[in-house]
Amino acid sequence: MTGGKSRVRMNVTDNVNDNVNDNDAEGALRTVKNVTIKDVARVAGVSTQTVSRVINNRPDVASDTRTRILKIIADLGYSPNRIAKSLSSGRSYTLGVVGFGLKYYGSTSVLRGIEQKANETGFSIILSLMDKYEVDRVDRILQELFSHQVEGVIWSIPGMGKKIEGLSNRFSESGVPVVFINREQSGGDLVVAMDNRFGGKMATEHLLTQGYHQVGIITGPAGWWEAQQRRLGWRDALEEAGFTDLGDLMVEGDWLPKSGENGLYQLVETVPDLDAVFVSNDQMALGVLRAARKLGLQVPQDLGVVGFDDIPEASYFYPPLTTVQQNAKKLGALSVEKLHHFIRGEESDKVVAMEVSWVKPELVVRESSAKA
Repeated sequence: MTGGKSRVRMNVTDNVNDNVNDNDAEGALRTVKNVTIKDVARVAGVSTQTVSRVINNRPDVASDTRTRILKIIADLGYSPNRIAKSLSSGRSYTLGVVGFGLKYYGSTSVLRGIEQKANETGFSIILSLMDKYEVDRVDRILQELFSHQVEGVIWSIPGMGKKIEGLSNRFSESGVPVVFINREQSGGDLVVAMDNRFGGKMATEHLLTQGYHQVGIITGPAGWWEAQQRRLGWRDALEEAGFTDLGDLMVEGDWLPKSGENGLYQLVETVPDLDAVFVSNDQMALGVLRAARKLGLQVPQDLGVVGFDDIPEASYFYPPLTTVQQNAKKLGALSVEKLHHFIRGEESDKVVAMEVSWVKPELVVRESSAKA
C-alpha cells in the first residue's frame, strides 16, 4: 500500500509539465505532500534559480514575478528544506538570540519583533534566555550557538556595563557578527537602541508644559542602560528649564509596581510640594497611582504621572496613563535587518551598518497628566 501511494505521488508530479494549465498544475501539486523547488518553478514558468532568489529575498527579481512566485509558494504549501539548503549553500540560515527574562513587557516585545523579521528574511532562530550576567552561563550559551554555526547573534541582555567589552572580543575572535540591543556603542560594535534619553526628556517636558513645577523621577535599576538614559533625559529637561538641585527628586525602583508605590511615598516625604512624577516604566507607574490614592492625591489635579512603555493595560489604568510608547517590536525587527545587512553586505555596506540605529519613541497623552 505504501509503495502504491509513492508511485501515485511521483506520477502526479511527473505529469505536471510546462504545457499544463497553471491552475491544473497547482491543483495536482496540492495532492503532493513533498512539493519541491522544481515544482514551484515549473508552475511559475521560471527557473529554479529565480525561485531560489525569491526564497532568499534577493533583490534581483522583478516585483511582479516575485509576487507571483510567493503566491504559488503559498498555494502549493512549499516549505524549503533548511538542511538541504544549508548543505548546498554552506550557510546555516540561523541566528542566535540571547534575551532577558520574559517578565518585562519590553523584552518580550523585542523578541516578537526578532522572530517575525527572522522568518521574513529566511532565518530560523536559536533562543537562549538569561536573568542575569553569569560568566559560566555566557560561556555555555556561546559554545552552544557557535556549535550550531549561527551566522550572527542578537544580544539583548541589559546591565552588563564594562563586561560587554570582553564579550565583543569573544565574538570578534569567533568571526560571528553580533548586534547589541539597547546599549552604548563601543568600538565597532553593531548597536540598535531605543532613544530612551529623548523619551525621558519628552515625558518631563510634557509635565512642565502642563504647569507642574516639582517633577520627580522613579528610575529603573541603576545598572540598566535604559534606566540611565531615561534619567538623563529627565535631567536634561529640568536643567534646560532652570532647575538645578535635583538630588531629592530622584528615587530608584526595580521596574515592578511595589517599587513604584514605595518610591512615591519616599518622594512625597522628601519633597512635600511634589506635584508630578516621571516613572521609568508603566508597571512602576501602576504602583504610583495606587500610592497616590492612599495618600489622598488626585491624579492629575494634585499629581501628574507619566510612565514609559505603553503596555496594553496602560489605557485601562485609573486614570488612563500618559506614557512614552517605545516600539520594542520594531527594535527587534531592526536588529535582524541590521544583522542581515551586515552578513550579506559588501565592505561599504558594513561601514554603514556600524552606525548606531536609533528608534524614536512617541508620547501618548492620556488623563493622568492632563492638568491643563
